Amino acid sequence: MQHISFSELKNWAKCAFYHKLVNIDKLKGFVGSEHTAFGTALHEVCEKSVLGEIQKGTESKVFLEAFEKEIASLIVDKVPLDQKLVTQMEKQGDDLAPLAIPALEETFGEYEVVSAEEKLYEPIDENDYMFKGYIDLVIKTKDGKYHIIDWKTTSWGWDSRRRSDPMVTYQLTLYKHYFACKHGLDPKLIETHFALLKRTATKDRVEIFRVSSGARKTQNALKLLNQALYNIKKKNHIKNRLSCEKCEFYKTEHCR
Repeated sequence: MQHISFSELKNWAKCAFYHKLVNIDKLKGFVGSEHTAFGTALHEVCEKSVLGEIQKGTESKVFLEAFEKEIASLIVDKVPLDQKLVTQMEKQGDDLAPLAIPALEETFGEYEVVSAEEKLYEPIDENDYMFKGYIDLVIKTKDGKYHIIDWKTTSWGWDSRRRSDPMVTYQLTLYKHYFACKHGLDPKLIETHFALLKRTATKDRVEIFRVSSGARKTQNALKLLNQALYNIKKKNHIKNRLSCEKCEFYKTEHCR
């Protein structure tokens, strides 16, 4: 059965023609950068730390090994790299890696780990598509509530506009909806959070903040998801010319 992920939904919302090139024609678009390498390496540390797969005090070592591996992969793909930035990121990640778990404990107090990298593959109502996703972390607190947490690496943090941007927060909204469907849970028992891992911040380097994902917002997110699927199935690949200048296919043979 066909499926759609949140990243694919974002591609469609950005530009339906871009979605066609990347997700249907399978053209290689953005392949990564120093920033994605940094984020992937820190995600690995957070996951292994929360699952108890690495010993306390080894987080920095695990980060550096993972970061070196990601950078090597970018070199193989011939991605141009800023070596000065890579060196800075090594130090920044070294400092950040041990801070994630203490931030969770400070924010939530006593908790149990429900899952890490939990796969979602749930049917979308009135569609022959499945919603596919991976939730970074789910924990359960003493009050019986489940908390969906998504790790995000950033430079100094997010401004109010980014924090409230639907195409940022809908990720958690859809994860909450389909996590509830998967486990037969009341959505009122589930809360959603972003955990910002800040490279250049001098304080509050790990910030965990709650994102509202109520019934109205869930309805809006599902409406967008179904709208995307309707147009994808109808092959309505209309260009959004407001997105052209920042697109890697702009003025190439694929999109003149």
